[in-house]
Amino acid sequence: MKLGVFSLSLSVKDLDQSKRFYEKLGFSPIAGSAEQNYFIMKNESTLIGLFQAMFDGNMLTFNPGLDENAQNLEDFDDVSVIQKKLKENGIELEKTADESTNGPEHIFLKDPDGNMILIDQHR
Repeated sequence: MKLGVFSLSLSVKDLDQSKRFYEKLGFSPIAGSAEQNYFIMKNESTLIGLFQAMFDGNMLTFNPGLDENAQNLEDFDDVSVIQKKLKENGIELEKTADESTNGPEHIFLKDPDGNMILIDQHR
């Protein structure tokens, strides 16, 4: 499966404070804004998402169709294809996508320890 770029999505209490903290660690914003309540931050090939009042808890995030520079990939698996493969492998989904369409769409699942995983396709 081609899951796309990986990032850690953090649910933050104070977006500006968190952004300043991660900037001190060498991260720079590549997407989002304070008005949108999120920033995607990058340090070399590492990505983190800072999200205020958008979801509870932290999660692992994959974005099919995007690379680590938020550029579109030509060759990727649509989220509906990924969903079908996960179901075939006996993975239970918390939120499913409409398999009759192609992105944008997202699905949620949990690993065996309850860690939330988001597969979020933007196009």
